Amino acid sequence: MTLLFTPQFLLAMPGGSEWILILLVVLLFFGGKKIPDLMRGIGKGVKEFNDAKESMKKDIDTGANSKSTTAPPEKAEPLKGT
Repeated sequence: MTLLFTPQFLLAMPGGSEWILILLVVLLFFGGKKIPDLMRGIGKGVKEFNDAKESMKKDIDTGANSKSTTAPPEKAEPLKGT
């Protein structure tokens, strides 16, 4: 088995020189003027995601903690055969 397929290699975070290379590639693709807009859009997306996540948690918690206000369904009479 080679080093490329070991779990430690596949799950490792990039080091300092790799981050610099990634940032240079991003700078080349998007340019200096577009990066703040790109980061602002990513930030808004993350904020909306977290707001929706918190809203869902709150809905689930209130639904689990509240008692049912509706009456249980009544038994239906069996249909008569024709």
